[in-house]
Amino acid sequence: MDYIKHKVPPVREDRLMACQAYGGTCGDLSRDSKKGCLYASKRTFSQTQGCQLNLSLGMISSMRDAVMVIHSPIGCGGNLIQNAGINKVFQKLRQESAVGLRWINTNLSEVDVISGGEAKLRQAVLKAEREFRPSAILVFNSCVPALIGDDIDGILDDLQKQVSAKIVPIHCEGFKTKIQATAYDSVYHGLIRNLVGEDNDSQPAVVRTPEEEAEHQAVISKTVNLLNVGSMSRIDEEELVRLLKALDLNVRILPSYSHPDDFVYAHEAALNVSICATHDDYFVEHFQQMYGIPYVMRTIPIGIANTNKWLRDIASFFGIEEQAEKLIAAETAELKQAIEPFKAELKGKTAFLTGGEVRILTTAELLHNLGFEILGLRGYHFDKYGEILLDEYLEDVPNSEKAIFNIGSGQVFEQANLLSKITPDLFVGHIGVNGSAAKQGYPIFPLFGQSDDYLGYKGVFEVAARVSRILKNPAFNKNLGSHTRLPYRDSWYEQDPFTYIDDSASVAARIG
Repeated sequence: MDYIKHKVPPVREDRLMACQAYGGTCGDLSRDSKKGCLYASKRTFSQTQGCQLNLSLGMISSMRDAVMVIHSPIGCGGNLIQNAGINKVFQKLRQESAVGLRWINTNLSEVDVISGGEAKLRQAVLKAEREFRPSAILVFNSCVPALIGDDIDGILDDLQKQVSAKIVPIHCEGFKTKIQATAYDSVYHGLIRNLVGEDNDSQPAVVRTPEEEAEHQAVISKTVNLLNVGSMSRIDEEELVRLLKALDLNVRILPSYSHPDDFVYAHEAALNVSICATHDDYFVEHFQQMYGIPYVMRTIPIGIANTNKWLRDIASFFGIEEQAEKLIAAETAELKQAIEPFKAELKGKTAFLTGGEVRILTTAELLHNLGFEILGLRGYHFDKYGEILLDEYLEDVPNSEKAIFNIGSGQVFEQANLLSKITPDLFVGHIGVNGSAAKQGYPIFPLFGQSDDYLGYKGVFEVAARVSRILKNPAFNKNLGSHTRLPYRDSWYEQDPFTYIDDSASVAARIG
């Protein structure tokens, strides 16, 4: 992989041959992905889809001492308001002087579509420098300037000579891709090109004695970059840091809630530790090629089995397997005893999950180990990393081949149809689709929450406890389902839920 020399990264449809439309079972999906049959699948009707600009903002808007310039009409980025409170609080947990979100929108108008928006971009960047004096200015390119041909990179190269902040262009135009996760690549592309490496250090080079250099290298040899995600809570981070420090490792957390200076020496690490391949593959593979830093990226530490795998992969690299096994044994022994009452309560319950491919598969395994039967999963896209994890899921969870697997971002009408047929006891959903399922009367457990614990061993107990509480009192959602309805005709619920997916395996017989 070598895209950093280019100004704009490729979309995931091209780079990973990612699939964005599928309907079948877990077994069908595993077989079809190995045949290479998924890339060409498409919809004859699409309800909506996610925008990579919004996901880019969700990933990196939390950076401390940075200002975002959103080069777009005024509506783009408006959803940042909903994150303002959490963003500021979580920044202050890391740095008391942090000030939270700061962003400027260039407010492109109809006139700008004709005459160009380059002057407004220039004004916005200079305003950001003049008013805030940040360490970095993150410039997000949206659909409109990309369509009218604004020379974003040329302007920013010229402006970099006039400002002290590091300017980071992020090309995240929503219309370019149907795979919203391309946003992660766009953000990492900008960060690697403009923040990583000594050339981007604003401070004088450090001169060390031989003894000091030897000590410095010893620290690096035990340092890992823990790559967090915007949907993680601070509690999640603390749990993973606790486990890594129990293995005597030094931890640097990137990219969410980090400071621009944290990236300068990010290449001074022994290992990159990902918690989500969907989020991090672009970063870790480029770091391996550019700096020779290996990585761990097999799974996300959700549930006992996947947390064990995650720790063992890290321990294997450092040659501390015995130390890791002692930690795993102690943690799992205590945890298994603590969750036994919940397993008795939840045994025989059924669940349906929707969200990112990596997260839903690992969460499904967690729920299975708590006693749930997993009736179906719905991923936003599917690629080679999902294939690897799906094969492990099929091996670890008995009789999972027949569970439904739908791929599609924003296709709430398919979800509604599926739920009406399989009627799970619990719906586990990503932000944006939980309201629809609630209107059908299903108890909702959010797939992630920025104030709750999901990861590591503590996360297993917390998930079990919260799911137990939700299922004990589902009255609100049941009443909601009795008095509301979704905007679809009754005839739609009588059809195959995958009617509008080309070359989809019909599952009408399997789901009744």
